[in-house]
Amino acid sequence: MSRSKTKAPTITLAAQEEREALDTLKRFLEDRFELQLGSFEVAEVLELFSKQIAPLYYNRAIADVQLHLKERFESIESDLWALEKP
Repeated sequence: MSRSKTKAPTITLAAQEEREALDTLKRFLEDRFELQLGSFEVAEVLELFSKQIAPLYYNRAIADVQLHLKERFESIESDLWALEKP
C-alpha cells in the first residue's frame, strides 16, 4: 500500500445528489441565517465545502478505517498464533 502524498481524490456527486445537496444547503441558509442566496451562490458554497472541507472528513474516514483494519489484522494474527501446534 502506497503512502505517497498524492492529491486527495475528487469526490463528485451524481446530478440528483448534487441537486438535493444544493436544495438542502439553500434551505438551511434561509432557515438558519435568513440568507436568500441564488442558485449560483449556493453552488459556490457547496463547491467550497466539497473542495476544502469534505477532503478533511474523507481523510479522517480513511485513517479511521486503516486503524480499524490494523487492529483487526493484529487480532487475527494473534488468534492464528494461538492455534499453532507445538
